[in-house]
Amino acid sequence: MRAACLLLLLPAPAFAQEVPEVVVLGTPLKAPPGTPAYGSVVIDRDRLTSDASGRVEDVLLDVAGFQQFRRSDSRSANPSAQGVTLRALGGNASSRALVLLDGVPIADPFFGHIPFNALVPSQLGAIRVTRGGGAGAFGAGAVAGTIELESAGRSDLASLAASADYGSFNSVRIEGSAAPRLGSGYVALGGRWERSDGFFTTPLEQRVPASSRARFADWSAGLRAVLPVGKDSEVQARLNFYRDDRTLRFTGADSFAEGQDASVRLIHRGRWQVEALAYLQARDFGNKVVSATSFRLTLDQRHTPATGYGGKIELRPPVGGDHVLRLGADVRVADGRLFEDAYSGVTGLVTARRSAGGQITTAGAYAEDDWTLGPVVLTGGVRVDRWTIASGFFRELAASGAVGADRRYADRSGTEITGRAGLLWRAAPSVALRAAGYTGFRVPTLNELYRPFVVFPVTTQANENLAPERLRGGEIGIDLSPARGIAVGVTAFHNRLEGAIGNVTLAPNLRQRQNLRAIIARGVEVTASARRGPWSLSASYAYSDSRVSQPGPLDRLRPAQAPQHSASATLAWAPRHGPALSATLRHVGAQFEDDLQTDRLPPATSLDATARLPITRHVTISLRAENLTDTRIVTRNAAGSIDLGTPRTLWLGVRLTP
Repeated sequence: MRAACLLLLLPAPAFAQEVPEVVVLGTPLKAPPGTPAYGSVVIDRDRLTSDASGRVEDVLLDVAGFQQFRRSDSRSANPSAQGVTLRALGGNASSRALVLLDGVPIADPFFGHIPFNALVPSQLGAIRVTRGGGAGAFGAGAVAGTIELESAGRSDLASLAASADYGSFNSVRIEGSAAPRLGSGYVALGGRWERSDGFFTTPLEQRVPASSRARFADWSAGLRAVLPVGKDSEVQARLNFYRDDRTLRFTGADSFAEGQDASVRLIHRGRWQVEALAYLQARDFGNKVVSATSFRLTLDQRHTPATGYGGKIELRPPVGGDHVLRLGADVRVADGRLFEDAYSGVTGLVTARRSAGGQITTAGAYAEDDWTLGPVVLTGGVRVDRWTIASGFFRELAASGAVGADRRYADRSGTEITGRAGLLWRAAPSVALRAAGYTGFRVPTLNELYRPFVVFPVTTQANENLAPERLRGGEIGIDLSPARGIAVGVTAFHNRLEGAIGNVTLAPNLRQRQNLRAIIARGVEVTASARRGPWSLSASYAYSDSRVSQPGPLDRLRPAQAPQHSASATLAWAPRHGPALSATLRHVGAQFEDDLQTDRLPPATSLDATARLPITRHVTISLRAENLTDTRIVTRNAAGSIDLGTPRTLWLGVRLTP
């Protein structure tokens, strides 16, 4: 139901007969009619709740071209490596795609990564992925695209539900939810706890006594309240809490991430439509680095407390039935510090204590209009942003307390003007043509500016002089519906990301974050879906020829962690009542660990499968298999030191509803 509501938010064909608008409590304002001009892809609730892994980041792989910095999901990757991007505009671990939950940016204020373990698929209604630069609300940062997650509505949620799963590696997952009515509104409560002894990410031939399984334990809990206020208005409020603990590669190489988020959104659907929101994030992160030679602690990144806060307001004045005009302003602030201790790998004693941090503010205003002219929709928008990087510092003390370094960095600021324009032409009932052009920018994160990191034996230095990234791009596409239940979309794109921030090799075990002259990405994206009775098939493929433009040895090389080919296909059989089956085939092409293309990650193809069997009206049994063929998926290759992704993992689960 929720996915259907989001699909209804997309404009209907011009030949469709007008029907009264159905307003579903808890949803955002209706999407403008020009949205399809930018080639959006919607993942519905059925797909969100039927993936074998039960993780949002894996479902997003259905959109070919989506990727995190590494191939690992949130069970066996360092949390700070979970930045997301699209169209092979990768190169580092910060997100180049804007990720919103009910309109609120959810990227970590310090690192820019996405806290995927805080997202429970069963609490979501749908996801819309729009590839390419963006101009609208919070458009600063959307250089690769925008991923919009919408919470499940009251009709999607059972009044009470609970599930428990047991899987390979002594893995346990427990979920619970409740959605009671609250007056004429409702409250949605949900939580998940999971833990696992984990699998060995280190290949058998490289294991040592200190090698550890990728153990993890995490939990998240959330509350969302939706209350009508008068005839045309409603308030949507959210609280979310999470904690995530992981061990990677070696005993003692532990990390944690935690957060407490709050937001409130006001929706008014009167003649003058209004959407206003405010949010607050409190996050923390810690990480211990263990030497790959002495297997002793060498760095303890004890705490990285960060605060993010901001808000937006958008107005849609009544300017006539052919136009949808949006006027808005938004602001985001990220403030964070890091505290870490360096240790001798020989003596185990502290050698230095470091702290660093700063504050980044981005404030902008935007205007966007969609003009419907029969079968043609013209859309265009412009943003003006003012960004500031302030209060930056780095301080290092010796073990004795003597000051080794105390640097204060000058405040910097700038103004960016970006925009986008698109055209959608429904040339026939079964044919739609589209074209779009856009610009965008992204300010470097506090992590990129001030925090060095170690993935032993490679050290990557921060760079306080990083400048913003700037995007210019365009695309053309066609959407076909040759028969009932069948849809095909093809998009060709060309993007140029100037000043792209990459981890540039300075020496065999030393890298530094630097602005490259540009990353140029060209490619083709294909999506297809078919539905007949209980059967459905969805597939996507992306070819991305991404190259670095940079004088010197990097010129014409592919960016680190950027595959040329990626594909996904899901075949499902789901009768209205009774059992359901699905299988998902995914492929990712070869990519390189480093900027010099010395360490290769081979291509990998994996197969997932799920089965759901209702036992009674209130009890459902599920069987899930991840990487059924036990494909060897290399996720890291540092001069031959290998990490592996999820092996064959089997799950048995039960779900209870009233």
